[in-house]
Amino acid sequence: MLRYAEFTSMPDNSVYDAIIVGSGATGGWVAKTLSEAGMQTLLLEAGPRVTDKDFTEHVQPYELKYRGDSPEIARNRPIQAMKYACRESNYHWFVDDILNPYTTPEGMPFQWTRGRQLGGRTLTWGRLSWRLGPRDFKPASVDGYGEDWPLSYEDLAPYYDRVERYVGVSGKKEGLAQIPDGSFLPPMAMNCGEMHFEKAVESKLGLPVTMARPAIVTQAHNGRAACHYCGPCEQGCITHSYFSSLWTTLVDAEKSGNCTIQTGAVCSHITTDKNTGKANGVAYIDHATRAAREARGKVVIVCCSTLESTRLLLNSGEGFCNSSGALGHYLMDHIAGSASGVIPVKEERKWVGPPRRPGGIYVPRFLNLDRPMTDGMLRGYGLQGSHSSSYGSTGSIAGVKGFGKGFKNAVREREDCWRFGLSAYAECLPQYDNFVALDPEVKDAWGIPALRIHASWGDNEMKLYRHMLDQAEEMLHAAGASEVTKQKDPRWPGGATHELGTARMGSDPKKSVVNRYRQAHDVKNIFVTDGATFPSSPCQNPTLTMMALALETSEYILDSAKRGDL
Repeated sequence: MLRYAEFTSMPDNSVYDAIIVGSGATGGWVAKTLSEAGMQTLLLEAGPRVTDKDFTEHVQPYELKYRGDSPEIARNRPIQAMKYACRESNYHWFVDDILNPYTTPEGMPFQWTRGRQLGGRTLTWGRLSWRLGPRDFKPASVDGYGEDWPLSYEDLAPYYDRVERYVGVSGKKEGLAQIPDGSFLPPMAMNCGEMHFEKAVESKLGLPVTMARPAIVTQAHNGRAACHYCGPCEQGCITHSYFSSLWTTLVDAEKSGNCTIQTGAVCSHITTDKNTGKANGVAYIDHATRAAREARGKVVIVCCSTLESTRLLLNSGEGFCNSSGALGHYLMDHIAGSASGVIPVKEERKWVGPPRRPGGIYVPRFLNLDRPMTDGMLRGYGLQGSHSSSYGSTGSIAGVKGFGKGFKNAVREREDCWRFGLSAYAECLPQYDNFVALDPEVKDAWGIPALRIHASWGDNEMKLYRHMLDQAEEMLHAAGASEVTKQKDPRWPGGATHELGTARMGSDPKKSVVNRYRQAHDVKNIFVTDGATFPSSPCQNPTLTMMALALETSEYILDSAKRGDL
């Protein structure tokens, strides 16, 4: 486990050209772009530096003290433990919930998954990388609800291209407007059960099924080796085959010689010049000593992750960057649910175990593509799935008789060990009453006011939830599945770990917090580059779009700095 005594020393009192808060998917892109262009940048990260020695993807549960179920997780990380990726071998990549509290009103639970280390949640993210489609940028023009994005797909497409080419996204081109094609590496292959599902769903229901598009390289790419299917990705990757800012953008930023990375810096608020009203730095707490410190900079770029970014802005002063009254409001997450069934299609290999291919198949959005509304429902959803054996589950093979070779053969022949799982993610409408604010009493271990999160699913989300699980059930039956089950109730808001909104972008300063380039309307040398700026929550996984937006914002900052506009 990492010790905070290993942190780097504190920086000097230099005035940096730019201060970046957060080192995850977007912070890495900002650091790389600005520092490679010659700007002197300081990147502040609340957690420690991680190295390849901390990766545990090849560590088996039987090698661990508690066989994968450490009491430390339940005791100090009850919220983080709800995430499948948090386990004994990597739980230190998820925050201690006791030291980092947040509150919710009674009856309104919210699952906030957080990571504090260099690289942020790109060490443990799901890696699926879909572009948003043209209609996703103009939802209000399609169905009249909410606000359009202040940019179009055509504006962002060149940045999608550049991010994909650098990151390495594997996938198959399908020619579908709802998931536009991009610059892909060769796709991973479907297994036999997934090919069976694809054929059945396409022929019987007329719905396209494609292979997932993960940010995982399938061939040597930019100095990174091809994925060798070892799994589980969320415990690290010794070959750097999946994308994390830790071994890509941040490495480039440091190589430039223009980027100082400061770990152990728990940021509390943005400081301002009383004469100009502009930001002049960031105040932070030394994680280990609790000493208060400040860093000075000409531009501040906030990349902490959606809710942490908004928390930083809220803690920076009453009404700070909030003349619109929108800061903290319009919180969104994808409403998620699952269904599964037995599809007895076996692999040709005699035994199916490691290596384990990451990712699976995807059924792109098909609802409301040619109309604004269906049966009282706005927007739509996509479904992710995979076909796999449950040989590794003791519950699945408990009734198998035999011993040794006979037992193995009996398990191998069990058809009910082959299950097809579908997970569906639907868009959440932006609502003012889904919001975050500072808790008036609760603070974290460093004395910084915590968030109080108010969020619940609305009628439209619940309609989409029921519809997408009914459709998942129909798809499974179309593929000949038996023992089909579906989730009864949706996960809590936050459960998809796709939190968006609360510092929305827009052209009208009276309705939004940042402009088309994610520049604060009220303080022109403050930028926000993560999911906080999304005006809506299209059903695709959002991280690829965040990175494309961060790249565009970075280049806007460079151009503005050259003109002297900041």
